Amino acid sequence: MAEIKPMALIESMKKKVCEHSDVYFRTNRRTGKVTTGKLCYPSDKTPSAAQVAAKARFAKVAAAVRAILADPTEKAKLEAEYKSQTKYGSLFGYAMHKLSPNYDSDGNVIGN
Repeated sequence: MAEIKPMALIESMKKKVCEHSDVYFRTNRRTGKVTTGKLCYPSDKTPSAAQVAAKARFAKVAAAVRAILADPTEKAKLEAEYKSQTKYGSLFGYAMHKLSPNYDSDGNVIGN
């Protein structure tokens, strides 16, 4: 199978080409591989209560992760742990994995 080398314009793209497009571009930071995807059947249903709660919980955990990553000493500790693993591709993703179990379903801290 042939390997396709995208032109320089596509290599630098990420997210959508324009607001009306349904094709998304993503570049893997580690390998440099460009992938595309298309949102074929977006949902037009209103989100359920569980989906709204999950979104709120995710927002609270993400805000806590951003606050921790803003602290240089905490960030240095997490970076050391992050570099010793291979499962997660970004420091933010690894921090979300580490902190998520410390929050209940409402997004309140339950422990460290």
